[in-house]
Amino acid sequence: MQTAMLPHAAACHGSRHYSRRFSCWNRNSYTLALTALMGAGLSGEPLRAHAAEPVSSASSQITGPSTVSSSPVAAPATVRPHAKPKRPIAEEHLDSWFQTVSLSYLLSHNADALRRQDVSAGYFVSEQAGGNLVPALKPWRERLRDKGFSFEFTYKGEGMGNIAGGISKGMDYTHEVRASMLFDLGRLTDWHPLEGWYLHGIVMNREGRQVGWDHVGERNVLLTEVWSIHGPAAARLADLYLEKSFLNNRININVGRIAITHTYATSVLLCTFMTMCSAPMAIREPAGWSVYPKTSWGGTLRFRPTRDLTLRTGIYRIGPKVQDNTGWAWGSETATGIQTPVELTWEPFIGPQKLPGHYKLGYGHDTSPYPDLIGVIPAAYAGSVARHAEKARDTFYIEADQMVYRANGEHQMAGGYVLAGFVHNTPSNSTFSNEFYFGTSLLGLVPGRPRDRVGIMYSYYQLSPRLTYGQELREAAGMSMGAYVNAPQTHSAILEAYYGIPVTPGLVVTPEFEYMMRPGETSVIPNAVLAGLKVIAAL
Repeated sequence: MQTAMLPHAAACHGSRHYSRRFSCWNRNSYTLALTALMGAGLSGEPLRAHAAEPVSSASSQITGPSTVSSSPVAAPATVRPHAKPKRPIAEEHLDSWFQTVSLSYLLSHNADALRRQDVSAGYFVSEQAGGNLVPALKPWRERLRDKGFSFEFTYKGEGMGNIAGGISKGMDYTHEVRASMLFDLGRLTDWHPLEGWYLHGIVMNREGRQVGWDHVGERNVLLTEVWSIHGPAAARLADLYLEKSFLNNRININVGRIAITHTYATSVLLCTFMTMCSAPMAIREPAGWSVYPKTSWGGTLRFRPTRDLTLRTGIYRIGPKVQDNTGWAWGSETATGIQTPVELTWEPFIGPQKLPGHYKLGYGHDTSPYPDLIGVIPAAYAGSVARHAEKARDTFYIEADQMVYRANGEHQMAGGYVLAGFVHNTPSNSTFSNEFYFGTSLLGLVPGRPRDRVGIMYSYYQLSPRLTYGQELREAAGMSMGAYVNAPQTHSAILEAYYGIPVTPGLVVTPEFEYMMRPGETSVIPNAVLAGLKVIAAL
């Protein structure tokens, strides 16, 4: 990596298993990786990326065992810290092809020192639970990791109740218990051709009910994260894929069974909101975007042309989402087409404080043939209304987040952000034709609570005009408009707010609030007010 050498970095090169894909950080910097969303971590000391200035070559040298000392008393042996461990669910930071910048060249006070050294924040919202509830397991974890096996065991519970409006008052609970595993195939087999190859695996249990279905009257937009589109699963296999970086960590590939929204159209900030994780609803709903825990066969190639640009693209085999709720019945899955996503991300650091931003431009083409959402055309209109032919579906999206102030550290989550996005799908065959959202995620807003995070998000959902038109025709003809439909559906909106509290290392408690406008995408059901609690714990 083209990074400034830290004082202890040279010791890493003496390790048999040292790789350029690992950075050698001190213990506080490792804690930083686990507490990305809570700002400066859960320890008493503020965490820093130690990347503002390069360390001189003189200070970066560590005396090796063969160095001759003029003192008659031998110096004590240097304790070599562990290399930064690779995590089962975190994305690797890549080196750039060219040591230059693109659009960032136009910004004043721009510096990429922080970019070269900073944590690559992972996808899963469980990263809020920095640390572990059972620290006594740390030596055992490290021994397993040195042998080539790493794991993370997390619990996420969500209880949301409808307290006003909707179709009834009541509360639903849902949870996820997840085991994330990483197998370092080179270490496990001690076989040189497998060096640098990793196998990722996730097995989970999901149970509970969806409050939007039971009490709000909302069947299109999910009001909690864990329920997902696929409902409960006793022991579902989610991700199972191989990963490898090539050309001195300049190209990364993964191939296997992968949730597309682990890599595309997502961010660590979005996943602090229950209604937005793992991606905006207009991307999660179409069958062509397999959303966690639903996976598809395929793979992604990722690289950084310049220090401030990341390009990723892939190809995935697509099938109906309702198939195989367990993740194990691969032989029963049918394919309808191919999804080819591509995403370009610009990551500038702005101003003297090096405030990071992430600006994404993405596109996906699904070759599966999707029918016109107009549905059943009444006989009275059969001669005047034509049904569109089946066709492929396209998705276009723009997502952006920008830090606006820095607090409690120098890493990418140490501060407050504003974020916004827009998603457009092919209108005639997509349930959601458009979605836009904007919000903020603020760290240390409350005096005396520097590591608490406050989030507010407004999102607007527009349904397919062909879906609305078909319902209007059937209503005029006195026919049923469809299951759970009480009027032609057009649009809805949600205002969500949360307050994340890191109680102790390994435990985050988050009170949640949601205001659902136009449940069911009509004006028939009263607007709903929901409140609840989310708990995330890491063993």
